[in-house]
Amino acid sequence: MSGSQRSSWFRPVAALFVTTLFFLPLYLVLVNVFKRGSDITTDPVSLPIPPTLSSIDQVVSRPDHLFWFGLVNSVEVTALSITMLTIVSAMLGHYLARANGVWAKAVLATLLCGLMIPPSVILEPVTEVLRALGLMTTIPGLVLVNVGYYVPFGVFVFMGFVKNIPIELEEAASLDGAGRFRIFWMVVFPLLRPASASVLIFLGVWIWNDFLNPLIILGPANGTTVTVGIYRAIGEHQSDFGAVFALMFLATLPILVLYLAFQRHFVKGLTGGATKG
Repeated sequence: MSGSQRSSWFRPVAALFVTTLFFLPLYLVLVNVFKRGSDITTDPVSLPIPPTLSSIDQVVSRPDHLFWFGLVNSVEVTALSITMLTIVSAMLGHYLARANGVWAKAVLATLLCGLMIPPSVILEPVTEVLRALGLMTTIPGLVLVNVGYYVPFGVFVFMGFVKNIPIELEEAASLDGAGRFRIFWMVVFPLLRPASASVLIFLGVWIWNDFLNPLIILGPANGTTVTVGIYRAIGEHQSDFGAVFALMFLATLPILVLYLAFQRHFVKGLTGGATKG
């Protein structure tokens, strides 16, 4: 058998295998959301026959309102974080893309170092800084941590896209009397919608799914997010797996809506900076 014949069947089989690996966790969540808890433990992979919404109803009607409190906090933290990140990253990315000085290169090197540091490594000093500023166990403190950690990613995405925008547009606006701030908001930023969509989706998913930072920074007495809520719903003697699967299912819906809202610009934003250095 020749190499081309082997590759003709190997690649589809490999693709099917990888697809199955990725789809299996989604399948388990979807089918178990609509089962009773007792059916999940006996046969977790079977289809929900008959389907039931009892697990979802149990989650949304909990006396402690765990899901609703977590949903409000997650939406607030994610919305504030990605809004600030998009604005700051776009402005800084535009400046660095047009600047050629030593300071610009120093800032780029610093941002690159920021991309290499795992968040768990700097969590302890970050909490000390927040405690000194009086922002520990607060939503603004968590938002500032998100902005500080994820801004390097946003800057590099926007920089690659800004380099594809002809500088002549900015020079023409400058000749018409527009200042640098007005040039950015009126000329450059409207052209950055694809890059903004990519930053919003990527960082929105990362911040929404973040577990460690909300758990440590917000603390047990000052609020929870949907991911931390799933953790707190699993007690030491937890046996209601239906509620756990329902929480996981409901926690993914808002971020799925975010993706569907910006998917038109998503791929264009990722590839926009790949054609010009």
